[in-house]
Amino acid sequence: MTTVDGTPAEAGVGRALVTKLSWRLLPLLGIGYCLAYVDRVNISFAALQMNADLKFSATVYGAGAGVFFLGYAAFEVPSNLLLVRFGARRWLARIMFTWGLLAAGMMFVRTPVQFYVMRFLLGLAEAGFFPGVIYYLSLWFPSAWRARAISRFYIAAPLGSVFMGALAGALLGLKGTLGLAGWQWLFLLEGLPAVALSFAILKFLPDGPAQATWLEDSEKRRLEAALRADTPAVAESRRPTVVKAILNAPVLALGAVNFLLLAVIYAITFSAPLMIRSATDWSAGPIGAVVAIGGVLGAASMLVAGWLSDRSRDRLASVAIPLFIAAAVLAVMAFDTGPVVLIGGYLAFFVMVYAVLGVFWAPLDRLLPRSFAPVAIAAINTIGMVGSFIAPILWGRAKDLSGGYALGLKILPLAIALAGAIVLALRAWARTRAPSDQVGTGWATRRRSSYRI
Repeated sequence: MTTVDGTPAEAGVGRALVTKLSWRLLPLLGIGYCLAYVDRVNISFAALQMNADLKFSATVYGAGAGVFFLGYAAFEVPSNLLLVRFGARRWLARIMFTWGLLAAGMMFVRTPVQFYVMRFLLGLAEAGFFPGVIYYLSLWFPSAWRARAISRFYIAAPLGSVFMGALAGALLGLKGTLGLAGWQWLFLLEGLPAVALSFAILKFLPDGPAQATWLEDSEKRRLEAALRADTPAVAESRRPTVVKAILNAPVLALGAVNFLLLAVIYAITFSAPLMIRSATDWSAGPIGAVVAIGGVLGAASMLVAGWLSDRSRDRLASVAIPLFIAAAVLAVMAFDTGPVVLIGGYLAFFVMVYAVLGVFWAPLDRLLPRSFAPVAIAAINTIGMVGSFIAPILWGRAKDLSGGYALGLKILPLAIALAGAIVLALRAWARTRAPSDQVGTGWATRRRSSYRI
């Protein structure tokens, strides 16, 4: 049974309560992730000046861009376990405070070794923020509403591109002010806001519904009942071990998809300003405008994808379809690197991948028991971070060897297409383990007691 807007009646909590949760939680968390995304990838604009000032080759730059994710991956699972132990409020605030200081400290980099060390430490400090928030949202939003909640949080990433693109030209234009280079101002002024926001997280973010003073007791009971009914009835005799949670077919499959997806995304993201300048000879201002437009379009595609996924309830199909479209876009770009195709392809690619990112985490509640969630989410993201580490290094090396981006662009469509194929294979695997009357509707809408993976 569904309501007139397509929302399953079993959602239980009602639109008014979900709206209340969204306004109380998502803006603060979204601003935090916006700053995280900016501080992670702002070296793509800093490179327009920094690489020449510090004499960094494409290989050095790619290694520094990628090593962030090595630090991130190393601490991601432990970070999520510590979040469960200490609570989201304190742990997320700690993450933001330390990464903000390190992001601003990037202004002091002078040598390749310093560049690598600071990027590694930045990744170590930020580790756990994103998977911690994804797990945290699962404590508040029932499955029927979760894709929309995640996509509304996740639009912070494309909006981070808008923010970064809009400011990049002005910050780089501060070159010479107080004796600092433009790229140094960029790191400083884009790093410190995270430090300030960490105090807001500490003050305003409750650890869970039970600690939310702004929820009525009746609302807490409705929310608790809806979340309890949401949990798949997967047999568990005891609390799962970390190894058991990681070595699980859906975790490994989604981890492989995340590896390929993030590898391609960051290969493109870290090189986009340099690629556009190479094709057009534009300055930082127009290049920033292109990146900002991509962010606006990506944010819109995330919201649409989240709504469609919650309406159709076919979570994995919602992931696979835009992956295959993104692969086709990259295939066109691989054989025509002219300005029109490059910029148009860049925008279309990010529309598709942001649509994927907006719904990527929604299938988990139908594939895994809730007790697996903290480790499973972190493990999937960690595997993705390994791809994010490798891709910029190989991309930079290919650029130095070939003198251009054509070689790297020919490999990327294959990676995205493979990711789409893995998603379809996982969908087929999951459908064989779902009751036949629930296939295509989220695998478990009413008869959850019979659902098994």
